[in-house]
Amino acid sequence: MAIVPPIEYADASPAVRAVYDDIMTTRRVDSVNNFWKVLANDPANLQRVWESVKSVMAPGALDALTKELLYVAVSVTNNCEYCILSHTAGARAKGMTTAMFNELMAVVALANETNRLSNGYRIDVDDRFRDPLPP
Repeated sequence: MAIVPPIEYADASPAVRAVYDDIMTTRRVDSVNNFWKVLANDPANLQRVWESVKSVMAPGALDALTKELLYVAVSVTNNCEYCILSHTAGARAKGMTTAMFNELMAVVALANETNRLSNGYRIDVDDRFRDPLPP
């Protein structure tokens, strides 16, 4: 149960309804999910987070499925049940198969294990890994 109540469309202020309308238009859905309804208790934060999500998840150098897979991976690492389930659903809608999900979980598990080993041992980073990205 959420700490604050979700704000349904019918009970939303005009500012919140405007964000809800943008979410529904952008995502081509009939309603907003509970994440947005709870954030609507703070309309400024709702607007800020939606603008960030809309910007980052928009088409870019990474395709939509890759972005969803990355979101799932980080959500698993952060143990966010809501985000794991919602972005797994998003990834499935964009073509993720069960085999892809299983492989993703293997990579997440491996990365978490080797990250912890590297941090625990305080391993010095090889100089060749320090090259900056090209402009």
